[in-house]
Amino acid sequence: MNAINCRIQSIEPLTPYVYKVLLKPEQSVDFIAGQYLNFVMSEEDKRPFSIASSPNAEFIELQIGAFGDESYPMQVIEHIKACIKSDSPVSVEIAAGEAQLRIDSERPLLLLAGGTGFSYIKSMFEYLADQGSNRHILVYWGLRDPSACYELEKTIETIAKLPHANFIPVVENPTEDWQGKVGMVHQVAMHDIISFEPYDVYLAGPFAMVGLVRKDFIEHGALVEHMFADAFAFIL
Repeated sequence: MNAINCRIQSIEPLTPYVYKVLLKPEQSVDFIAGQYLNFVMSEEDKRPFSIASSPNAEFIELQIGAFGDESYPMQVIEHIKACIKSDSPVSVEIAAGEAQLRIDSERPLLLLAGGTGFSYIKSMFEYLADQGSNRHILVYWGLRDPSACYELEKTIETIAKLPHANFIPVVENPTEDWQGKVGMVHQVAMHDIISFEPYDVYLAGPFAMVGLVRKDFIEHGALVEHMFADAFAFIL
């Protein structure tokens, strides 16, 4: 990985618990959609975050879910705010991960994420939209309730640029005015799709979720060699 300095372009809350951070690298960077970076707090403290932007984007986007004042990600948010105040750059190491988009494949794509795991698949569908891809793509995003959704219209607009793509947001606890699908996101996908055998499957979310989804998806026809998630490196 290459260590680079970045200027902080902006930081804004997407929800009360999720922050969008845009970083402008001080030198050119290369990564593949679906990879992550290490945010350098110190030489002994480097914290991984999925890159939420396309490799073609001007800025590196992070979507940081921060729950609690002393939480691991909130400490990063406070570090970023301190750097804004002092007009200092932040340092990142880029890029890492083996679950990046297989750009040479022409198989249909199933991109599925829970919560801020969305940043992992967002990088992929934005890149595919940039490239004018004709692949068949299904994008599933699972959330606890509608209040956790963010930038839905932007996502809909991006995916609408892809001629053979569909976006399916799913919530577990709907409000009366929720118009989308309801339930556990991977179970909704299993209900919608007869078999996952033809698909390249990309997964992101809490490790426990990814482990369960992998097991259920294999039983639903998914091929292990065509399933990808950074979590696979840490779970049996």
